[in-house]
Amino acid sequence: MRRLEGKVALVTGAARGIGEAIARAFAKEGAHVVLSDIRDKEGQAAAQAIGGDASYSHLDVRVELDWKRVMVQILLDQGRLDVLVNNAGVTGFEDGMRLHDPEHASLEDWHAVHRTNLDGVFLGCRQAIRAMRDQGAGSIINISSRSGLVGIPAAAAYASSKAAVRNHTKTVALYCAEQGLAIRCNSIHPAAILTPMWEPMLGRGPEREANMRACVRDTPMQRFGAPEEVAALAVMLASDEAAYMTGTELNIDGGILAGSAATPALEN
Repeated sequence: MRRLEGKVALVTGAARGIGEAIARAFAKEGAHVVLSDIRDKEGQAAAQAIGGDASYSHLDVRVELDWKRVMVQILLDQGRLDVLVNNAGVTGFEDGMRLHDPEHASLEDWHAVHRTNLDGVFLGCRQAIRAMRDQGAGSIINISSRSGLVGIPAAAAYASSKAAVRNHTKTVALYCAEQGLAIRCNSIHPAAILTPMWEPMLGRGPEREANMRACVRDTPMQRFGAPEEVAALAVMLASDEAAYMTGTELNIDGGILAGSAATPALEN
């Protein structure tokens, strides 16, 4: 039997990148997957490419009514929700490089990042608990970041929002346990995963390769991670294999948080 056979999952920010990879992995393991995003054409195309039981719903994670509409539709169509992956997120650099340090970031930009990265996770967790309560079990997976564990001077809002996601994950886990619910909540903390989110920082010209090397210079494994590698962790957390894991954070960072920023010696 496939690891997620018979489960119903909702993945936010699933039109591309890590979210799409998670949706693909879930479907491969037997889940019915609802992909959601605000990039409707890309999301619909991703769902069609996955095929099988995959479907797509428009969902702006910042909008409470969107969450309610999508959850009602899933419960009407499928009768249950077993897994929610809160993956949708922004860096604040989607429209080009701008000042996001603690001194110069605008309040508007600060709020914009938190509305997606933190408010979206809060709303998703709340709706998932309510949807899963009747069956008494489920798995909520929040995609945080390495940036939620360390300070990032040039991306203060992003780091703050992802740190809050880490903490809220633990709060949700404890609340559900206190309620006597087997609804687990865990977070995944990727570092440099090669997704479209990195494109504004990498560029498309001759400087791209140099920028890519610079971005992983302090990573012991000296490479970007792949979305599929994050998806593998999500499959495990969504499955019954992780039935005793809640409030846990899993780092996938090529060793950068292991305690040393030294790069390995390269043989000639």
